[in-house]
Amino acid sequence: MLFDLTDLRLFIAIAELKSMTRAAERLHLSLAAASSRIKELEARFGVRLLYRENKGVQLAPAGETLLVHAQQFMQQVERLKGDMQQYNNGIKGHIRIFANTTAVTEFMPEVLGDFLAKHPQVNVALEERLNHDIVRAVHEGTADIGIVAGDIQSPGLQILNFSTDRLVLATSPAHPLAQSGHVPFAATLEYDHIGLHEGSTLQHFLNRIVAENGKQLKMRIQVRSFEAMCRMIEADVGIGILPQSAAQRLSRSMRLALVELDEPWAVRERSVVVQQLETLPHYARELVDCICRWEQDK
Repeated sequence: MLFDLTDLRLFIAIAELKSMTRAAERLHLSLAAASSRIKELEARFGVRLLYRENKGVQLAPAGETLLVHAQQFMQQVERLKGDMQQYNNGIKGHIRIFANTTAVTEFMPEVLGDFLAKHPQVNVALEERLNHDIVRAVHEGTADIGIVAGDIQSPGLQILNFSTDRLVLATSPAHPLAQSGHVPFAATLEYDHIGLHEGSTLQHFLNRIVAENGKQLKMRIQVRSFEAMCRMIEADVGIGILPQSAAQRLSRSMRLALVELDEPWAVRERSVVVQQLETLPHYARELVDCICRWEQDK
């Protein structure tokens, strides 16, 4: 073995504290034992990991690389401990999913309802995140499955396209744009907008589109859900852009006019992102299959 878990915990502590002495104290090791462990690590890898200075220690380039891998390795160890602990509570599996706003609010409740009814001994943690955070989490192994919308390029990950949605403009029936049929995004910018909270994937995407064109949204109100957004739109407080699937569902119970956006970016691919599908536990692969079949099974 090139290292053991104590070696990695010690190295991470040294990097955080920038002190061999304080790191040794944290792990309840003598300074001599800690120093010996680091020297053995350097000997096994054949590279210098630390620069020892009067004011403490600094990571060498090889040490920076080791730190990244050590942190990821220890995260996996903690996940393993957590997953195994759940066997004591009758839980046989745990899946971590990071997803965009539409997935969390529109179709994952239905998908997870069906999946968990068939797999009562599996736990799922579902968190709403921005696209780039989702991809990074899957790449780093802190999420098992990611669900994103739009063009995603991430070498080293498997990207499985499973459906297509489009963004539409929603207005009240009395709004000047309500009878337009289709409009360019620029035509909406003179009106007050109802948007989602800043942490949502959709709002982040629209803000970027506006900024790239040197414009600014006239944001009247920001809310936490598509339903709240459409209630404001129905009351003619402003207009809003949301996925067609959500807009059509909500228009069944609200008086909304849906207008097509005449923009190429309005069409958005939905994708599942994983490291390697074949290395996921069988129940996680089944969940990926459920997500990919969702639109067909509706």
